[in-house]
Amino acid sequence: MKKLLPLLLLITLLGGTLSACSKGASGSKGDLQTVTLPVGYIPNVQFAPIYVAMEKGYFRDEGINLVLDYSTETDAVALVGANQQQFAIASGEQVLLGRQQGLPVLQVSTWYKDYPVGVVSLKERDIRSLSDLKGTIIGIPGLYGASYIGLLALLKQANIKESDVTLISKGYNQIEVLVSRNVDAAVVYMPNEAVQLEAMGYQLNSFAVADYISLVSNGLITNETTIQENPALVKGMVTAFDKGIRDTLAHPLDAYDICKKYVDNLTAENQDLQQEVLNVSLRYYSRNPVGIASDEAWQNTHNILVDMGLNDADLDVSKAYDYQFVAK
Repeated sequence: MKKLLPLLLLITLLGGTLSACSKGASGSKGDLQTVTLPVGYIPNVQFAPIYVAMEKGYFRDEGINLVLDYSTETDAVALVGANQQQFAIASGEQVLLGRQQGLPVLQVSTWYKDYPVGVVSLKERDIRSLSDLKGTIIGIPGLYGASYIGLLALLKQANIKESDVTLISKGYNQIEVLVSRNVDAAVVYMPNEAVQLEAMGYQLNSFAVADYISLVSNGLITNETTIQENPALVKGMVTAFDKGIRDTLAHPLDAYDICKKYVDNLTAENQDLQQEVLNVSLRYYSRNPVGIASDEAWQNTHNILVDMGLNDADLDVSKAYDYQFVAK
């Protein structure tokens, strides 16, 4: 359970301060309720649906003034579980890990239908199949989160144990460590680093998790207390969030233009690259229906965590998601 130490520590700290601190996740702005949404990454075109929903007033239409929190150090799942935040963007395995620790968190709308994580290598490394990863050095942001779960899912497909590879935690600079030849392969987000590497002229061998197994990726999460005490707020957040996804799918060029207001350095020089990042991201989005992950994907995600020894086999997976607020 060592990999969960930061989450457990934060839960403990929050538990000791709940009675002393007032909730800072929401307030008011005129007639709007202010909601802070941790997204866990820097401003990026991959957040286009949220920017679109903000710019087109979908959150305001639901009585919400949305404020984005890009802090990557905050454990959003622990904060939502402790009701210090009402919502966050998080992937399915983080929800399941939280519930294993007794946190009443659940996903209420899925963003990505297909898990966007993959492993890439330069073609010169001659890693042409998953089985070729055995004995290699693999760069990874860290031994946590979607990247780690995605890698283990791929290794499992080839019957490779984690001990059969060497994992090097390099933070979010996979491109640099790969092209410097410090690693044989790297765990990346397929719509982001893989697109950038190909745009730089590198030929890759790629293994996308979504090509092998269905897992639950990023989505909008909340907690049971918020659903019970303020279902209208949850409905409003889900409605605006899903509208942003639908709008981005329908009008990607307009969505990219909106991103320019929220993301720095979207210059004319890198426009083709960044538009391609967005276009590839769209292929991974939830659709038909928007906002709902399958029971199978949740069970697959849970099974990987059980294999890792992080979750109990008898955890009730069905309580980790509730899509009642998604428009049918």
